[in-house]
Amino acid sequence: MLSTTVQWPQWRLVFAALFNKPTWLVVFAGVVATPIHAADINEFAQLGVQRLSQYLQIDTINPPGNETRGTVFLGAILDQAGIEYKTAESAPGRGNLWAKLPATTARKKPGLVLLHHIDVVPANRKYWSFDPLSGEVKDGYIYGRGAIDTKGLGIAQLQAFLALAASGQQRNRDVWYIATADEEAGGFYGADWLIKQHPQIFEDVGYVLNEGGSARIFGDTTVVMVEITQKVPLWLKLTSKGRPGHGSAPLVETSVTKLVRALKRISETEFPVHVIAPVADMFEGIAPFQNGEDKQMFATIGHSHPSDAYLFGLKLRNPGMHALLRNTCSITRLEGSAKINVIPAEVYAELDCRLLPDQDPEQFLTQLNTIISDDEISIEKIMSFTPAMSKIQTPLFKAIENIAAEVYGAQVVPTVSGGFTDSHFFRDLGITSYGYSPFAFGPGEFAGVHGNDERVSVSNIVNGVKIYYRLLEEFVGER
Repeated sequence: MLSTTVQWPQWRLVFAALFNKPTWLVVFAGVVATPIHAADINEFAQLGVQRLSQYLQIDTINPPGNETRGTVFLGAILDQAGIEYKTAESAPGRGNLWAKLPATTARKKPGLVLLHHIDVVPANRKYWSFDPLSGEVKDGYIYGRGAIDTKGLGIAQLQAFLALAASGQQRNRDVWYIATADEEAGGFYGADWLIKQHPQIFEDVGYVLNEGGSARIFGDTTVVMVEITQKVPLWLKLTSKGRPGHGSAPLVETSVTKLVRALKRISETEFPVHVIAPVADMFEGIAPFQNGEDKQMFATIGHSHPSDAYLFGLKLRNPGMHALLRNTCSITRLEGSAKINVIPAEVYAELDCRLLPDQDPEQFLTQLNTIISDDEISIEKIMSFTPAMSKIQTPLFKAIENIAAEVYGAQVVPTVSGGFTDSHFFRDLGITSYGYSPFAFGPGEFAGVHGNDERVSVSNIVNGVKIYYRLLEEFVGER
């Protein structure tokens, strides 16, 4: 059994001394340094595996984030390559990094941002079969929290960015490499902060490539899925108040019983089916690769009326696709009494509601109040974003289609994401933003994202760097 781990020293031991020879790419303990004198994409691609292993060993779990640890790592690589960059903290430890390869042609086109986030979600070691921060390379996979979401993407982008810089080819637009904090908690210390505090970065930017899409393998066929819009998060806090008391003397009604009743009503509510055009197009695009009843229903979802029985079955088989057909609410957090024998005066619940992008949040709140039907339960809005969509009639989307055909012989399907990413911040600025990854995932390979045993294949990293580089050549290279 082949098992290697590229060891990563404590992040505080700044490793600038390792990068004092500009003609060498140096990696860390136990890995032989390799000189790169030209833009050999194969060397950049292979080095991506080692660098991802190292990146995964840096603890940037959010909360608290500590993304500055990631900017130190990425900055040292950029230092070695002789590429200027800047970093800034939105709060202590909440680091963000950006670097630019400027256009080299006289007529400059709108710039391109390669975006990923440094922070990762928590991982419970108890339920993992390996250390979530191990960065272990074993049996053809690289293991660790963030392997897919999104340190793997960040390394693929970085290696392609470095290869483009080393290639010497003319660039018809600026290319930015940006790594941000806090995406997993809303992006307010990352992309949102960067836009507000350093708006000059985005003055000439026309396009962003971010997480949210990838190639998917259906048997012998590969489909490249590119996210163009997403459901809108509406995070809510429900507060129930009632008469407090001693647990030994049950009351007829309490803050707890009222909240439980309200949550039961919410959990049993299926909001009306509402198929927006981008969702219908997405379902139709992947319909040929479905089985059984899904094949027919996906192809006609935009103008058919699926039965409750079919929708329930879809929710069991594929909850992510089902969620794109209606507004949803998940009950995710509960807070009750501080002591087991105290009936509390107040209790709380938090809901993760996701609205289709054409829905009115205020109307939805009115609907939710009607479902709860209890004046003693208040609803507080924790977070909400504005809906936005990127059009597909652009030179960047055409370049993605060209590379998909070249690499996979695949069609490109525009998709809607049930989750949210930082792309919405840029869409609000009028910047075309696509969720695009160069990786191709087979059945089950995506399961570790926000779950247990997250991993990405070595072949995805190696091929992903090459694919990303080809996309940059196609979109940025001057012909």
